[in-house]
Amino acid sequence: MVPTVPGTLTPGLWVILTTPFLADGQVDLRSARRQVRFARQAGADGLVALGVFGEAAHLSLEEQRAVVEVVAEEAAGIPLVLGVAGRSTAVVVEQAQNALQAAGRPAALMVQLNSPDPTVVVRHLTAVHEATGMGVVVQDYPVASGVVMVVDRVVEVVQRCPFLVAVKAEAPPTPPAISRLSEVGAVPVFGGLGGVGLIDELAMGAAGAMTGFSHPEGLRATLDAFATGGVAAARDAWSPWLPLATFEQQHGIALALRKMLLHRRGVLDHPGVRPPAATMPDRLLALLEDHLAAVQPLLLGEASP
Repeated sequence: MVPTVPGTLTPGLWVILTTPFLADGQVDLRSARRQVRFARQAGADGLVALGVFGEAAHLSLEEQRAVVEVVAEEAAGIPLVLGVAGRSTAVVVEQAQNALQAAGRPAALMVQLNSPDPTVVVRHLTAVHEATGMGVVVQDYPVASGVVMVVDRVVEVVQRCPFLVAVKAEAPPTPPAISRLSEVGAVPVFGGLGGVGLIDELAMGAAGAMTGFSHPEGLRATLDAFATGGVAAARDAWSPWLPLATFEQQHGIALALRKMLLHRRGVLDHPGVRPPAATMPDRLLALLEDHLAAVQPLLLGEASP
């Protein structure tokens, strides 16, 4: 495929979609459709399918195609990013081409760092871009990739890859990294990690939030507040949501917690994760319900942050 020079991602709210499963472990495409509608209604500027939250590493190529077909159809008219879970170039290219064929329309790709050596990463990303013709979001998420790269080397990757459309910065501490990457000015930089660092990330130049938080309405309200009133307004908007975001972002069980919350909200028919992902401890269920009850007035418009 002949590569093109892509445009950068639109700043704002990019909702990362989970991959729903039925009680028997099969992919639940009906809930996948419902989740896209839910994200759109919450004010998403774009969607990400097959990200880490989408458990792409635990899906077959056939399952990945099925998910992308449904998401792309339901998400008509809204920008779409497709994640790839592989590390080696050949695997990433195979997964990317498989997903793009299923999408049936242009979509950027989200590719994780695969080495602490910038030259290896640049060669990897370039090969993916040349094989697909798509713009690339580079994701710096060492919890998932196992790759730790100092921020100046990430900057080097950005400067050497003109086909990048965004950076997703999820290597703590994220605020100084986002500040440094934003100084480069080449592409928008998005925070993730459930939004727990959202206020500081916006203050340091983040273009928005790209995450799978179960209540994207809170992210939307915060981004809108920041656009009109700066950090102080964003802090007021995000404060009521932050306890829930922190609860969700517990290491090792974040995926299971978010799926249970989406299930409780009626978005997913079943909250199951695919092994070896950890399930939610039963003893947290009462606390989860307390967090849901605390934000319910915000969803109903009975209180304003």
